[in-house]
Amino acid sequence: MGMVTSPAQARSALSATPSPASDDTILARDLRLTLGSGDSAVEILKGIDLSVPRGQTLALLGPSGSGKSSLMAVLCGLERASSGTLEVAGQDFVGMDEDALARARRGRIGVVLQAFHLLPTMTALENVATPLELAGMPDARARAEAELTAVGLGHRLSHYPAQLSGGEQQRVAIARALAPRPALVFADEPTGNLDAATGAAIIDLLFARRAETGATLLIITHDESLAHRCERVVTIGDGQIASDIRAGEHLG
Repeated sequence: MGMVTSPAQARSALSATPSPASDDTILARDLRLTLGSGDSAVEILKGIDLSVPRGQTLALLGPSGSGKSSLMAVLCGLERASSGTLEVAGQDFVGMDEDALARARRGRIGVVLQAFHLLPTMTALENVATPLELAGMPDARARAEAELTAVGLGHRLSHYPAQLSGGEQQRVAIARALAPRPALVFADEPTGNLDAATGAAIIDLLFARRAETGATLLIITHDESLAHRCERVVTIGDGQIASDIRAGEHLG
């Protein structure tokens, strides 16, 4: 017989990065999101079917209002789907309440946003180490330092966000997202606040670090040249998947 697991051990296990039995990091079926109720109800997602294998790079395209940001919010557990099924990194996201979703995200999902969302009163090292410490991960500061060194900021550990350039701040954000070794990384317009040259360097870095860690990467972007770098491009239109193109096929 197995060992009896205490509640504390169960919480610790939940916050650790899983080894999903499925080959899919994301598995969504008939995923729907409706906001409001009654006559004011608006259906945002209208039956999304999407499976994303472990380690795949996927670009999510679509015009403003198409539902792609809402889809990302549901897939990363920031918004609960109204109906359908959704498994992310081995966890049933539809069946969880908000507290359970927050625990399930921890260590499993990393997020890089257009706005860097660094804490201004913390150094680069503290911005990366603090989430690890709050998640109870061992050697948080050493892990944070190693990740910042990997993104080229080993010499900027004690600098505050205001002392860093935009590109350096986004490097800190990438280090923060990848330090827990998540199964899945979301990047929402990660170069939107950067000039073209800096943005290109950040994308090179993001893809390189993803390859080194083996994470699944899902990028929301309006940039078709960036989308072409991914193995797969999914276009969202009016809350549904309009097209799903694999590498080597014509994007049209």
